Amino acid sequence: MTFEVVENFWESFYDLRPEQKASVRRAWAIFKNDPFDRRLRTHRIHKLSAQYRATIYSAVIEADLRVIFRVDGETVTTLDIGTHDIYK
Repeated sequence: MTFEVVENFWESFYDLRPEQKASVRRAWAIFKNDPFDRRLRTHRIHKLSAQYRATIYSAVIEADLRVIFRVDGETVTTLDIGTHDIYK
């Protein structure tokens, strides 16, 4: 798999607290091997999938910190990171 990151993800990432960034880095070690690893509790976000006409997934980083992404063939594109507000 190859990974791409949109600019919005980086903007949101840089706004996180240092301890949240550390959690993201720990989760990334799992995510890059398998975005659907059970530890990430990855699930489809139906509302966003319908809105963008593409399957959008969310992976849990910590209690109220999520990353949303899509998969196109062998490419995983991370779209945003943040609280449940990113689902809007």
